[in-house]
Amino acid sequence: MNRTTFIVEDEALAVKKLTRLIEEVAPEFEILGHAGSITGAVEWLAENPAPDLIFMDIELSDGQSFEIFQQADVTCPVIFVTSYDEFALQAFKVNSVDYLLKPVQREDLAKALAKFGQMYKQPPAREFNLQRLLETLGGQADKHREFRTRFLVKHMQRFVSVPVTEIAYFWSEGRVNFIRTHSGQKYIVDYKMEDLETMLDPRDWFRVSRQFIVSIPSVQQIHPYFNNRLKLYLKPESAEEVTVSRERVNDFKVWMGK
Repeated sequence: MNRTTFIVEDEALAVKKLTRLIEEVAPEFEILGHAGSITGAVEWLAENPAPDLIFMDIELSDGQSFEIFQQADVTCPVIFVTSYDEFALQAFKVNSVDYLLKPVQREDLAKALAKFGQMYKQPPAREFNLQRLLETLGGQADKHREFRTRFLVKHMQRFVSVPVTEIAYFWSEGRVNFIRTHSGQKYIVDYKMEDLETMLDPRDWFRVSRQFIVSIPSVQQIHPYFNNRLKLYLKPESAEEVTVSRERVNDFKVWMGK
C-alpha cells in the first residue's frame, strides 16, 4: 500500500539524508515535498491534501514547529525530529507520536515507521491528538524531569555553590551570562541562555526575552509597554531594561497566574 509523507526541516543536508533513509527503509512512501519554515509548512498544508505522515523538525529557522499547529489544521500523525535529549521527550510516546534524534539513524527510523504502521492499521483507536500532545509535553514531561537545584560558579579565587532558590534572575550582557541572587550578589554562569532555559523548572522560571530569564519572586511590577510588550521591574533592580517580547506576552501572563 502506497503512503505519503511530507518533511518539515530547515537544514538542506538533513532533508537529503532523511529522504534517502526513507527511500531505503520504506520505499512504499511517496515523499510529497518539504518545507523549511513554519510559514512554508502552513502554506503547503493549506494548499494540499493531508499526507499520511509528517516528519517535523522542532527547531525551524522562524521558530518552533509547534506554531504550525496553531496556524494549520494538522490531522495526520507526526514524527518529530529533534536534537533534544530522549528523557525530556518521553511524553510524546503516550500519544503514539514518535521522535527521531539527530543525526537520524536507519534503525531508529525503521522503528518509528514500524510504530506508525501499527497506528495506520487502526486510525480510529489511535487518532493523533495535538492538544493531548501539547498538554503532555508541557505537563507530564516537566513533571518527571529533574531540574537544576544549584549552580557552581566562580567567585574571585574560589567556587561557590548557589542554590536555585536563592537566584532572582539570569541575564546576558553580550556573550557573558550572569546570575543575580535575591540578596543582590552577581555571579558569572558558564551556560548559554538556551541551556539555562532547559535546566530550570518552567513552573518557576520564564524566559521573557533573549536577555532575561526571571523567577516569579523577582517580578515586582508589570506595566504595559509600547509595541504590545510588557515592561518589568525586578527585585533586585536590574540596570538593564527588562521587557517581555510581544510573542511571549500571553504565555507570560498565564505563567504569572492570569
